[in-house]
Amino acid sequence: MSRILQYISDEATDGVAVLDPAPAQAPADDAHLLDAYSTAVVGAARRASPAVVNIEVSHSHHPHQPRHRGPVGGSGSGFIFTPDGLVLTNSHVVHGATTISVTLSDGRSFPGRLVGEDPETDLAVLDINAPNLSSVEFGSSSAIQVGQLVVAIGNPYGFQYTVTAGVVSNLGRSMRSQTGRLIDGIVQTDAALNPGNSGGPLVNSRGEVIGVNTAIIAGAQGICFAIPGDTAQFVASRLIRDGRIRRSYIGVGGQNVPLHRRVVRFFRLPVETGVMVTGMETGSPAAHSDLAEGDVIVEAGGQPIASIDELHKLLTEEQVGVPLPVTVIRRTEKLEIVVTPQESPVRTGKSR
Repeated sequence: MSRILQYISDEATDGVAVLDPAPAQAPADDAHLLDAYSTAVVGAARRASPAVVNIEVSHSHHPHQPRHRGPVGGSGSGFIFTPDGLVLTNSHVVHGATTISVTLSDGRSFPGRLVGEDPETDLAVLDINAPNLSSVEFGSSSAIQVGQLVVAIGNPYGFQYTVTAGVVSNLGRSMRSQTGRLIDGIVQTDAALNPGNSGGPLVNSRGEVIGVNTAIIAGAQGICFAIPGDTAQFVASRLIRDGRIRRSYIGVGGQNVPLHRRVVRFFRLPVETGVMVTGMETGSPAAHSDLAEGDVIVEAGGQPIASIDELHKLLTEEQVGVPLPVTVIRRTEKLEIVVTPQESPVRTGKSR
């Protein structure tokens, strides 16, 4: 299925106003339901909006078009999650920015300092030196349910502090970050998002953040995605502590390949696909092991490896410096090779 994910922090563009006909009045019996819905949305927006910020950035060159000449600007959203001025937003909003300006809901504007970012989960933390700040609290994204009311707040197309409401459409979606890494547990919602909403909060009826708005499917209506709040809290805590997320890597380039049925049966493999090693980084753990180009990884650390994404999930911070047994199919042989993952360097590429 061909889908185009559009990250929603593009530069503001002109919008077109469309006037809808006046809606028909609801039956009197439904009036109390509409009042309750309105009360919930109003209450959530009132609690969360003061913590939502508008982020303006400038780049010495276009971050995704290296041949572009001259400075460019962009905008997005974010929200203050500590009273002392820490702001959470999307990595793609601020990545590579030469200057960052953060404007509060009361109109005050402050320079933003990048504390740390993690492009692989598309999250970043900024710090602003400002007094008397309103902040928003996190709710548990693991407790939300499909159909639950949610409210998105942000600055689409430069229209600051815009509120949209909808429901949780689905849970447990997966989406690729701009580095190619799979982000699990994505929250799908039909609360309208547009360019400029990136990094803004998705909140529940109590005004608690249960997601960070990040992407839409271009051309679709009502199919929008948010990084779950539990993931955002974990990443933010590590960015504050270390300035980045520590992960392990072995330094192979790979591609998913099917395994011949005879090979699967003969070796009694738990998977029918594997990861073929197409290259190894110079000086990487893989290069210092007995791995060879053309090997097909089918197991690592006792876990079946059917795809690159499964190998990614295995290479966590805890695996740094710990010998990792890797099972490969090499031509007609099944071999076990030990690789010792090292801490992954900061990168935006796609090697594992």
